[in-house]
Amino acid sequence: MNYDIIIIGAGLVGLATAYQTKLKNPDSKILILEKENDVALHQSGHNSGVIHSGIYYKPGSLKAKNCIEGYNSVINFAEKYGIRYDLCGKIIVATSQEELPLLDNIYKRGVENGLQDLKYLSREEFREIEPHCEGVKAIKVPQTGIIDYPGIAKKIKELFEELGGEVKFNNEVKNIIDKGSEIIVNTNISEFKTQKLISCAGLYSDKITKMTNEKNDVVIIPFRGEYYKIKDEKKYLVKHLIYPVPDPSFPFLGVHFTRMIDGNIEAGPNAVLAFKKEGYQFFDFNFNETMQTLLWPGFRKIVAKYGKTGMGEMHRSLSKSAFTKALQKLLPEIQENDLVAGGSGVRAQACDRNGGLIDDFDIVKNGNIIHVRNAPSPAATSCLSIGNKISELIVN
Repeated sequence: MNYDIIIIGAGLVGLATAYQTKLKNPDSKILILEKENDVALHQSGHNSGVIHSGIYYKPGSLKAKNCIEGYNSVINFAEKYGIRYDLCGKIIVATSQEELPLLDNIYKRGVENGLQDLKYLSREEFREIEPHCEGVKAIKVPQTGIIDYPGIAKKIKELFEELGGEVKFNNEVKNIIDKGSEIIVNTNISEFKTQKLISCAGLYSDKITKMTNEKNDVVIIPFRGEYYKIKDEKKYLVKHLIYPVPDPSFPFLGVHFTRMIDGNIEAGPNAVLAFKKEGYQFFDFNFNETMQTLLWPGFRKIVAKYGKTGMGEMHRSLSKSAFTKALQKLLPEIQENDLVAGGSGVRAQACDRNGGLIDDFDIVKNGNIIHVRNAPSPAATSCLSIGNKISELIVN
């Protein structure tokens, strides 16, 4: 049970990190520990399957750098291994004159991040692409696409194992002891020893970080995103991907329409506080995890700042008609009976003690241990790039 490197978590970031590290260090003995019985069962498998272009992210940020690099890497990977994807493009639509300055800021960010062929569209022009959409102006983003992320995850695992890497499922990490010369990782099943450790634990990244860093000042606040699917007979209403102009003070993109790689069309998500880190249903509840959220000083500051927004999201979660009304800003023809319940995902959103919702990727190294503390969207698009960066960090 002795290893050179152990990675915690078999989501896309953990898998990509293990794979990239093994490619660079073929003689190293590398293990992935995963508490579930398969790969990509949480954020990596519960997202909307979008290949993000990088248009939203602050130039120079880790999100911007890794999204642009990861975008090309994930497409090349899909091409090489026959993973389904489609660069169908999207439009970002301003539904009022007040949103136009925000739309301009998004366009400028896209240009600064090196995106080619971005184009402003008038109402008449964007309705040629999406004839049922309403608004005053839009940006066409041709780079955006859709992909089978669970398929990507399964292929990375397969390649990692072909290189001699190991994956052990049903192993939940319970304790980590850093002795300096070696690191002991205890799971519910066994004990493992390693020289170096990388945590890519997603929704539980704060819990794992706390095992080796008592001063960790970041807590994961779980936000559930709920989707509806558009009935088959109304799929003609959406041709590609339609997004609103997001609220720049809130780290979510707003309800949008996404054509999925399996042919379905999703509408959503909202952003509702979850009362369990893996709480995919409204009434899912875990007392300890809920208390961690409620007692965190930063959360109370979030409530003070975003309370009204949060109540609106909760209302849309409980009321299909309210959810439909939000969708009608972009697609006036959509009706409540056009929607059927879809899936949901839980976003691991890191929050600091001062109530700051951390907007960028957050990766910290302390000795021979690396923790990925915050890796929300576009982490799936960026996974191979993030994995490459971490693989360089761990050997230095």
